[in-house]
Amino acid sequence: MNSIFKKLEASPLLARVVPFAIFVALTFCQGKFGEASRYWFYFAKTIVGAWLIWFMRPLVAEMQWQFSWESVVVGVAVFVIWVGVDDLYPKFGKSGGEWNPNKTYGQSSAWAWMFIVVRTLGSSIVVPPLEEVFYRSWLYRYIAKPDFQSVPLGWFSWTPFLVTSALFGFAHYEWLAGMLCALAYQGLVCWKKRLGDAISAHAMTNLLLALWVVWQGAWKFW
Repeated sequence: MNSIFKKLEASPLLARVVPFAIFVALTFCQGKFGEASRYWFYFAKTIVGAWLIWFMRPLVAEMQWQFSWESVVVGVAVFVIWVGVDDLYPKFGKSGGEWNPNKTYGQSSAWAWMFIVVRTLGSSIVVPPLEEVFYRSWLYRYIAKPDFQSVPLGWFSWTPFLVTSALFGFAHYEWLAGMLCALAYQGLVCWKKRLGDAISAHAMTNLLLALWVVWQGAWKFW
């Protein structure tokens, strides 16, 4: 473990990419080993993701939550957009199946509520730092210049702005909402010149989306 830490410490690129890659690999396993694995792998990746964030903290200085009125406005606006445009465009690829523990474990059962809580916490607390560090701390700046640490977080250029947003969008089944979401979060980073506001906005969006899913039974968004 100490040797792995030293390798990541020696490589700013690996420190930002490897944790995200591990998280994506666990995401890929969801539902691949039976229906129950859809929920248990999410549970596992949430625990592992939280540990990865803790592991990354001393290596990624910009991974600090920052709360501001701008982050709240952007977070709420992205949530409204994500839900509002859902029926207006064809989706990309396959959804991966409906993520509805009530259907698998029984309506309002203890197991169902446990996985709903895990999904809410995972999407709101674990996903935002990992994704924002990868896409907006590393990828955006790396596209601008391989020596990405020499590029200020608040630096704006159309090429990385659009390319990163497109890649983020097509990493989601809801590709158009994903692109608009990425444009908003990246714009927030360029505006505030720090990553933390985007992390908070991302968390706000995902929390509101989780509440909407549970309240409306809109499981398609999960």
